Amino acid sequence: MDTSAFIAGFDPFAVNEEEYTTPLVKDELFSNSLAFLRLETAIKNGKVKVKTPREQFVAEVKKHSKALGDIFFLSEADVQVLALALELKNAGYAPLIATDDYSVQNVANQMGIEFASLLTFGIKFKFHWIRYCPACRRKYPPNYPSNTCQVCGAKLKRKPYKKSSLKQRQKKE
Repeated sequence: MDTSAFIAGFDPFAVNEEEYTTPLVKDELFSNSLAFLRLETAIKNGKVKVKTPREQFVAEVKKHSKALGDIFFLSEADVQVLALALELKNAGYAPLIATDDYSVQNVANQMGIEFASLLTFGIKFKFHWIRYCPACRRKYPPNYPSNTCQVCGAKLKRKPYKKSSLKQRQKKE
């Protein structure tokens, strides 16, 4: 479960399946918020397990998110949630990430991991991004290592340069 799931009001006690999250998800929640208390209660009651993913899965997630151009829009908690889902998938589970974060959904889709939205409709397309400078219009590859333009120093933005339907991708697999 991603941070956005708890912020959206997800109730871990309403689900019968095994539930996992990562330590960084808990760290992203305000300690006096209802979302934090809901997660804390679920952890203390054994309903939600907190697990740190192995580094090889974190590296795999970073590779996929760099290729798509989502790496700069994922928090470390997002990367850990994706890595944990990938680790569980490789262990024979069928993970489903509860998240409203579009970058998490895009990367999850790329890695063949199911996701569910809570407050949003979720992504309908798989995006490949290009980064660009809004001031001088220079374009950069999605994995460009800086957040600023090397020509004028403005903060880079992103826009899709290629999108494909999620249904088209599923038909190919």
